[in-house]
Amino acid sequence: MNPLYIDPGTGSMLFTILIGVLGTGVYKFKDITVKARFLLSGGKAAENEGDSHDFVIFSDHKRYWNVFEPVCDEFERRQTEILYLTSSPDDPALDKPYKYVECRFIGEGNKAFAALNTLHADIVLSTTPSLDVLYWKRSKNVRYYVHIAHAASDLTMYRMFGIDFYDAVLTSGDYHEKQIRALEKVRKIPAKEIVKTGLPVLDTMKARLESAGAVSNDRPSVLLAPSWGESAIFSRFGGRIIDALLKTDCHIIIRPHPQSYTSEKELIDSLMEKYPESDRIEWNRDNDNFEVLRRSDIMISDFSGVMFDFALVFDKPLIYTDVQYDTAPYDACWLDEEPWTFRVLPKLGMKLTEENMEDVGGLIDRCLSDTRFAEGRDEARKETWAYPGEGAVRVSDYLIAKHDELEADKEEETEE
Repeated sequence: MNPLYIDPGTGSMLFTILIGVLGTGVYKFKDITVKARFLLSGGKAAENEGDSHDFVIFSDHKRYWNVFEPVCDEFERRQTEILYLTSSPDDPALDKPYKYVECRFIGEGNKAFAALNTLHADIVLSTTPSLDVLYWKRSKNVRYYVHIAHAASDLTMYRMFGIDFYDAVLTSGDYHEKQIRALEKVRKIPAKEIVKTGLPVLDTMKARLESAGAVSNDRPSVLLAPSWGESAIFSRFGGRIIDALLKTDCHIIIRPHPQSYTSEKELIDSLMEKYPESDRIEWNRDNDNFEVLRRSDIMISDFSGVMFDFALVFDKPLIYTDVQYDTAPYDACWLDEEPWTFRVLPKLGMKLTEENMEDVGGLIDRCLSDTRFAEGRDEARKETWAYPGEGAVRVSDYLIAKHDELEADKEEETEE
């Protein structure tokens, strides 16, 4: 074997690390430049110095409002102040008539990170991965960073080092802690605080569904909801999956991942041109996916977290595609165990492959009628959705208790 040979997985891992190091170097250079200009200009103290908050939430996109809304509502109910920062100018949070929750748009991209990197706060709660890896740096004026999941799936499916530098992670299943501890061990990094709080996003969706009721369709409605990237449905199969669905009698709803419209614009544009909207095909871009999930009878997806919203909350079956998921750029590649996402899928539905794609209509019929998938959904709920209905309360309880703990530690340090 060539001694200089590097297998593709290791090569991808090293490339990711190199990009992280280079990105950090670029950021440091910019940071030094900004500080030098500030000193030379005789500037005053930073604008947000002194504008400190006990609790801050950061959302990098409006689509995560469904994660944070129940927490914000709980803080409002408790009459406890919290600051919500968003990178979306049209985030629904900005229109909420809160009294104790302050909502601010802090700009997009680098402008948002610049604000975050000098933030003054005791605790920051976020779904955003890669803290202290690239452009989002830990502020020296933030005491504690807490990560919360935005879906019922593996936290190891983030890009490499996704949650390494958070102080705490709020989880919804025991397998999360097992994965996080394994990563910490192999990387020789300090152990984080891990607290199982459940999933407020699923709790709210379930309550909303119970109020809205079920939908009765004249014919089966299938939701094609791929993720994005080289391992996702459209990158692997292109329009063949749509051609196969057109041979069924189903109504077809196509809802690409929002990131696809940016990262795979050419691919999505070509598919939308080839398969325009008609009485059979509907392209969905609603920010709120509740209604499209509610009116679909079955979903076809790959490794998108929305699969678990659909199966666990709406209690409907899945067809998952036979994609070759490359874990090399992700935290999952450091672990020997297969991600929970892929282990649980056979309990929730059937696999769509190159060989059976032409029989997708038969797969849909079997998934809708086979009772074993309903049993599988019950098992999956037990594994990944702790404390149903209690998520927002438990998250809020944790944040407030952690703040009290930090304050007590601060008082002890002052007395010493």
